[in-house]
Amino acid sequence: MFRLIKIVFNATVIVLALIGFNAIGGQKYVEAVKESIVNIVQQYNFNSAKKIGDFSKMNEEFQIDNTMNIAGYKAVIAEHKASGQKMIILDSGKKPLLTQLDIKGNNVDKKLKDLSEKFKYQGVRVQDLKVTDRGTIVLYGQTVPYAKFEAHVTKLPISDLSGIIASIQTSDGNEKLAISLNEKKKYSQLITNEFCRGVHESE
Repeated sequence: MFRLIKIVFNATVIVLALIGFNAIGGQKYVEAVKESIVNIVQQYNFNSAKKIGDFSKMNEEFQIDNTMNIAGYKAVIAEHKASGQKMIILDSGKKPLLTQLDIKGNNVDKKLKDLSEKFKYQGVRVQDLKVTDRGTIVLYGQTVPYAKFEAHVTKLPISDLSGIIASIQTSDGNEKLAISLNEKKKYSQLITNEFCRGVHESE
């Protein structure tokens, strides 16, 4: 009985404390702390991204979501805030995963399928991948070729994707891949172009 009274008393104290906390503007404090943490994470990601490129001229419509290692390669993941379109810059070092010649060549479909096999993760598989178009894009201040593709992806909330992939060799001799993805019916080449124009070599 005493234990039950103690539990009820403790619960009452917690509720009263929360009410009092909110009454003195506690919710605003929580929101301010949350915003501060988000800003710190964003700044950390931005600083980490400098190893791959200069993103300081990136349009404010985009944000850097994460910097991480993907299968041993350094990568920056950014997002277009309004549409959710994802952009990835992956630094493959001195051993290119996909070159500009590959992208312009006749075997680019097979090269992309091989690449998707290399990066499959936790049962997520890319199927029915096909190249639908080609063009050029400005990336790291250079005009480079890209291949536009469509694919079906398993075990993700979005199953039908569309996007582009481009390759560039920067002055450090490293090969970098730019990948932009969205749900098939929502993919925008204009968003991709705008993002890539804001990516430059680190000074």
